[in-house]
Amino acid sequence: MMRKYSWIVMLASLSAMAQTPVDDFFYQSGKIYVVVAILVIIFLLLTFYLVRLDKKITQLEKERNEA
Repeated sequence: MMRKYSWIVMLASLSAMAQTPVDDFFYQSGKIYVVVAILVIIFLLLTFYLVRLDKKITQLEKERNEA
């Protein structure tokens, strides 16, 4: 039961640390947008890779079952 909601506790603890001096620097200098853009690109590439891998595995499973 506790394991289910552990991610909520983790997010709450991260939001408590959200405003550090480093964060203020990124917001003031406008570099926060660069950081967010890089994170989005990494997430999209990882998602694309996993979808592509899933399609390849599905194709291999179909070929194996047909043989």
